[in-house]
Amino acid sequence: MLSSLASLVTESGFAAVFLMADGWKNLVMIAIACVLLYLGIKKQYEPLLMVGIATGCLLANVSALGGFGNALYHQELWNAFLDSTSPYHHSYGYIMANGGLIDLLYIGVKAGIYPCLIFIGIGAMTDFGPLISNPTSLLLGAAAQFGVFFAFFGATLLGFTGNEAASIGIIGGADGPTAILTTTRLAPHLLGPIAVAAYSYMALIPMIQPPIMNLLTTEKMRKVKMEQLREVTKTEKIIFPIVVTIFIVLLLPSTAPLIGCLMFGNLLKETGCTDRLSDVAQNALMNIVTLFLGLSVGATMVGSNFLNIQTIYIVILGLIAFSFSTIGGLLVGRLMYRLSGGKINPLIGSAGVSAVPMAARVSQRVGQKANPSNFLLMHAMGPNVAGVIGSAIAAGFLLSVFG
Repeated sequence: MLSSLASLVTESGFAAVFLMADGWKNLVMIAIACVLLYLGIKKQYEPLLMVGIATGCLLANVSALGGFGNALYHQELWNAFLDSTSPYHHSYGYIMANGGLIDLLYIGVKAGIYPCLIFIGIGAMTDFGPLISNPTSLLLGAAAQFGVFFAFFGATLLGFTGNEAASIGIIGGADGPTAILTTTRLAPHLLGPIAVAAYSYMALIPMIQPPIMNLLTTEKMRKVKMEQLREVTKTEKIIFPIVVTIFIVLLLPSTAPLIGCLMFGNLLKETGCTDRLSDVAQNALMNIVTLFLGLSVGATMVGSNFLNIQTIYIVILGLIAFSFSTIGGLLVGRLMYRLSGGKINPLIGSAGVSAVPMAARVSQRVGQKANPSNFLLMHAMGPNVAGVIGSAIAAGFLLSVFG
């Protein structure tokens, strides 16, 4: 009886905290998971993904301590999957035969399925009308990718490889699915910290951007009222995703998964004869994929891999990337303000990051604070949706260079 009780105690997850070499790291990650749950539930920081990521992190680390050989997620299987010298290199059959529940869900991340399906949903929820009405918004969306390349060079100076630096830099695009897809292709071992940094900074847009916007613009600039956008025809909205797909994919074939899915989703919305499919993409598909994506990404945040100096660097570089993307958009916004004779409010440049529609709402909020009669939301949506396209192009460029 005593030996059975002793065996029960020593084999429990509580004992593993002290007996396992990395047990304390798993305990820290459990605490971090609880903090992320608090931020997602209480503070509403990207709750649809943050709650899933936090739960995946919690399950993976509790399972690692539970004496079951981590029944949900097996890092050793994925290490063999990624090892070019292993007989199981890139063998999904090996994962399916030996993996746990989250291992199987993670295949959708590693194969790049979930981010592309999410882009179909994003496309179905996006109105490209403001961008079509004001094509110069593309310049603001392009300028807001400056942080991607600034952080890339910063990461290389800190000793990260080209693949790792490219994955870290894409955080500046403020597009979670794009960051995940790029990282799974180039630096899958960094997926956990990069995903958490990307979605955390997206959620913190209302806190990060306004100080930068106030610093780089004057009161006079923020008060500028812009003319109403012209009405875009149905035909233009149908032709736009087709033309963009042809042009961008021919220019950068590596963007086909993201741009193709984004424009396909938008085409479903605009045709007028595929409403049922558009509804599925916007609701059922997005919800299911978001559920699986959050759990599987969170499960990669195992203590032994997550708690290291690289994670700290990634969090810092991610903030730098996001900040400089905002700065890039604002600087080009200021240039357009000058060239237009003061008719363009430079605040809409900050919406060039890909966080739709939150970044556009922040532009509206800051502009309305300076001038209560100001209404910049639709003007800011142009650069905002241009940023979605811009981040996909930036990711495609990096994938073509380092992939």
